[in-house]
Amino acid sequence: MKCNLPVLLLLFIIKSLTAQNNPNRIRDSLTFKSYEYLDDRIYEYKNDSLKASPYLYAYLNKAKKEKNHEETVNAYQNILHESPMNLRLKYADSMVMAAAKSKSNELIGSAFLSKGIVYYSQKNYVKAYDYYIKANESISKTENEYLIYKTKYHIAQIKYYLGFYDEAISLFNECLAYFKKNQERPYLNSLHSLSVCYNKVGDYSRCSQTNTLGLAECERLKIPEMEFFFKHSEGINQYFLNNYYTSIQMLQEVLPHLNAMTEFANVSIANFYIGKNYWKLQLPAKAVPYFKKVEKAFIEKGYIRPDLREVFELMIKYYKKENNLKSQLYYMDQLLKADSVLTDNNRYLMGKIHKQYDTKEILLEKEKIQQQLVKEKYYDVILISVVVVLFSAVIYGTYNHFETKKRNKIKFDLLLEKNENSSIQKQSPEKFEITDIAQETVQQIIRHLEKFERDKKFLHKEATLAALTVRFNTNSKYLSKVIYHRSGKHFADYINDLKIDYLVELLRNSSAHRNYSISSLAEEAGFTSTPRLTNAFRSKTGISLSYFLKKLRKENS
Repeated sequence: MKCNLPVLLLLFIIKSLTAQNNPNRIRDSLTFKSYEYLDDRIYEYKNDSLKASPYLYAYLNKAKKEKNHEETVNAYQNILHESPMNLRLKYADSMVMAAAKSKSNELIGSAFLSKGIVYYSQKNYVKAYDYYIKANESISKTENEYLIYKTKYHIAQIKYYLGFYDEAISLFNECLAYFKKNQERPYLNSLHSLSVCYNKVGDYSRCSQTNTLGLAECERLKIPEMEFFFKHSEGINQYFLNNYYTSIQMLQEVLPHLNAMTEFANVSIANFYIGKNYWKLQLPAKAVPYFKKVEKAFIEKGYIRPDLREVFELMIKYYKKENNLKSQLYYMDQLLKADSVLTDNNRYLMGKIHKQYDTKEILLEKEKIQQQLVKEKYYDVILISVVVVLFSAVIYGTYNHFETKKRNKIKFDLLLEKNENSSIQKQSPEKFEITDIAQETVQQIIRHLEKFERDKKFLHKEATLAALTVRFNTNSKYLSKVIYHRSGKHFADYINDLKIDYLVELLRNSSAHRNYSISSLAEEAGFTSTPRLTNAFRSKTGISLSYFLKKLRKENS
């Protein structure tokens, strides 16, 4: 026994030390603590996730063990706030599942709202809006004013993103009046969002006034970290007031205080406007490093928005002046990628953007540069190839000319004949059933669509999927599905075909409109540009609009 005593002692010490470092034992020891105690510890360590972790999971385990759905939702929400960005969606899903078991409208609405906020922080605005609508459906049935105004605030953010600035301003003002009473941080967030909206509508004076008020309120409420957001907003506002040096100074002051991981969007926007200031000051070489930081955010985070795409246009200009063909070609590719992302994710915004380089021009310019680069090495080969291609094209074109005339005449006659019937072939509601959407919802969307077609609202340039989703008070997934089942078309084709059918009927019956220019007809039918009209017309009819007009004038002369 005496020989084994040191060994036993050593084993006991090792076991004791292991027990002290076992987080499961720590959590077990916290199981009998009250929710209030655990919540206080979580708040105490809110800036240290490692120290907060035992209390966060003890809270969750306690709630699950007691089958307390409300506290389970609270536990997942606490964990979500302390988690890295890539895990937040997972905990938001857990919140939604726990809330569903509770049958409480408040908890269900709050969980949907949290999930929408996570999507918004990931810049997935379409999904964020869908979950805000779901949250609103549940929360509107409660009397919880805080949740009602919190939802209103986040819907206002989406309206701002969509460009409905006046509506967003109205909602932010409502939130401001409510949050000012007892919610300090949401109050300052509403004030900041309001200043950004004023800048977007061109009310730069009111934007500055709001930022000044925001800075004063940060000091009064002792929330200094919010000051940087108001300075960020004012730095951008000073650019629009042509105070370029002031703008640079303010934005450079706030940049070090913005966390590049969680505030990468604001970092990218600050870099963009610093670069724009230098560009306005005729200092492009100083602007370029900041533009490259915006490009880096696009490459690494996939972050781009309509105004930031100008970075690539300016970089193309810069390298064109430097006569750097390879860099021009590179930034043309980047611009095309940015446009592709914007078109896929923000199709509803593209019609509002003034683009100095449209896609066709970029591709043509890109082709010229590529040819010039190749020409420097293989001039003779290119020249021979061009001659062969042109010669072949002449022979083929001559033959194809006569065949095309025949086909176009047949298509023209069919188009006039077909347009005498209904413009859109719609299935009756009885002939199809969408099993994953409530029939009441389907019928409501169909009624909206019928009124939309009857009132010819499709002629508005703002008739986008996102705009209709907001107007019909539904979500994009439901609306797209009903449109497809009803017309057999995706949303863009559905809208374009309505416009083309309207235009064909108009040209058949109105001699005055036959003398309009194609650009005027594009305006008449609600297309955002002449190429969009001509492409849509050819896509639907198989013939060009210019040919159709020429034949129509000839037959009616």
